[in-house]
Amino acid sequence: MNKDFPRIITMLRKEKKLSQKQAAQELGISQALLSHYEKGIRECGLDFLIKVSDYYSVSCDFLLGRTPERTGAMLRFEDIPEAEDSLEQQGAKASLVPLLNKKILSNTLTIIYDMLIKANNKSLTANVSNYLMLALYKVFRGLYSANKENHQSMFAIPRSTYAGFSEAQMKVYSTKFEASTDYNNTHDYIEKLSSIDYSSENITEDYPKLASSLFNLIQHSENKLKSKAR
Repeated sequence: MNKDFPRIITMLRKEKKLSQKQAAQELGISQALLSHYEKGIRECGLDFLIKVSDYYSVSCDFLLGRTPERTGAMLRFEDIPEAEDSLEQQGAKASLVPLLNKKILSNTLTIIYDMLIKANNKSLTANVSNYLMLALYKVFRGLYSANKENHQSMFAIPRSTYAGFSEAQMKVYSTKFEASTDYNNTHDYIEKLSSIDYSSENITEDYPKLASSLFNLIQHSENKLKSKAR
């Protein structure tokens, strides 16, 4: 049984702000059967899959979780816009995977910081930025230290402790961020974020050139998490 289909049809229905009863009537099935499909209790047939695809104007591949693109398109390197085209000429000399991942990360960061700008909260932005900077610092220093000829005098923190200290401090910033974005909080920026509809459909409309990167990052990350949970 496909594990993504129940989650995706539930998401699409909720994005449209439809009740199970309303969606079931439109799709020509009982509410009880739709409930079973959304819970993954029963597996639908091909005819219903196509009907749902037409109803929500998405591809069957999207419904089955084979691609995060609603249209069913598969990610191609040339389809992802470069946030900074100044390095594009290096593409011919570099391997495809690093450049592809660079574009995905860069474009996703653009969306994230747009969300932070809308929230307009200094503390929230600081926690997110400090977390990401430490992650990049840790990665850069690991790559830098692979060559024993590279002098560690560039850094003030000893090589023997930087990794552990980085992870510990990242956990602090992550905890602060998660606590501050709890929707039960009454902060002004929570109200601002809550007022913005970040459905996959709206993200695609608001960020037509960047949404593909975000959706592929989500799919890639969750595939990694699923493999660890097995």
